[in-house]
Amino acid sequence: MVIAVVALIVIGPERLPRVARTLGHLFGRLQRYVNDVKADINREIELEELRKFRSTVEDAARGFESTVQSEMTKTEGELNSLAQIEDPATAPSPAAPPAALAPDSSPPPGEAAGEPQGVAPSQKTPA
Repeated sequence: MVIAVVALIVIGPERLPRVARTLGHLFGRLQRYVNDVKADINREIELEELRKFRSTVEDAARGFESTVQSEMTKTEGELNSLAQIEDPATAPSPAAPPAALAPDSSPPPGEAAGEPQGVAPSQKTPA
């Protein structure tokens, strides 16, 4: 109240409304500027938190991947050693594919399954 009375005496009744309006606009601009700065700071803080979270997730994923890879390698080695222990004479060599995985081992067209190959149809024995 005291400030308003002093402003009325110093500025005068004619210019006081214009000065008050100008001060109101300046105060509004100052408030908007402060709010914009606060919002920018909050966005930067949130962005930094997201970066840290992403880094944490990536580290966890890398750790999980390396664990899975090491377990796969370990299991593969154990399976290979078991296969060699079970049947060392027929253990597949690393260069040759296993016989169980050979592509389509069906007889050639025109020959029935179970018939000897290379026998002409006239030489077949009746069953």
